[in-house]
Amino acid sequence: MTKEELYKRALEATELSYAPYSNFHVGAAVLTKNGKVFTGCNVENASYSVSICAERVALSKAISEGFREIEAIAIAARSEDEVKSAPPCGTCRQFISEFGKDIEVIFLSPEGSLVSEKIASLLPWGFEL
Repeated sequence: MTKEELYKRALEATELSYAPYSNFHVGAAVLTKNGKVFTGCNVENASYSVSICAERVALSKAISEGFREIEAIAIAARSEDEVKSAPPCGTCRQFISEFGKDIEVIFLSPEGSLVSEKIASLLPWGFEL
């Protein structure tokens, strides 16, 4: 699967987002090393701290189905009908890195082009036990 195809799956997942407070709809698509794709979207809550990001939803779906070898994750966002840049937040960077330092993270740059970085470069000093 190409980066563009995975990003498209993430963008499609924004349609399922529950974001009544921020109106910032995020979708993620996780590609496992055996080629299976899991998608997720952000789910907000009136008590903001219990909201969950799309990246963690998609990764949790993969992990809960027994897939722990992750190749890549794409993240897409939109507000109304405008596509936005959405690199993963710090919490999601830590969550992603738990499953491999070489996971490719794909997202849109502020200029509108796709960016692809290893999670280790986005979180060089991640917490480890």
